[in-house]
Amino acid sequence: MTDANPQPAAPQPAAQLTTAEDNQWASFAHLGGILSFLPSLIIWLIFKDRGTFTNVEAKEALNFQITLAIAQVALFILGLILSIVTFGLFAIIQGLLSFAIWAVGVIYSIIAFTKAKDGTSYRYPFALRLVK
Repeated sequence: MTDANPQPAAPQPAAQLTTAEDNQWASFAHLGGILSFLPSLIIWLIFKDRGTFTNVEAKEALNFQITLAIAQVALFILGLILSIVTFGLFAIIQGLLSFAIWAVGVIYSIIAFTKAKDGTSYRYPFALRLVK
């Protein structure tokens, strides 16, 4: 006789990524940094246990993007204060610095993307290592 209330099947662990998939998701984690830190965070959370290379590279990309976000917030706060003191003149410099932070993020994300897609680990020249 069959059981009227069958037990649900136990969840199966996710399959490990192949080397090509591992390189692909690791490179996407770096390339997603062009948008913000969210693509790197999502890729790291989903694939950290499925691919060693993706785990390392997504953490590296996430740490770099968090560093850039902290720099943008600090610049905004500093710019707000200095713009008041300088009667708005610092706002021009703030805009240029904000663009420079964004451009550095895009350039380094593309460099890291090209390295990671070839299977080479990339370490950003400056990043707070907050996610370990």
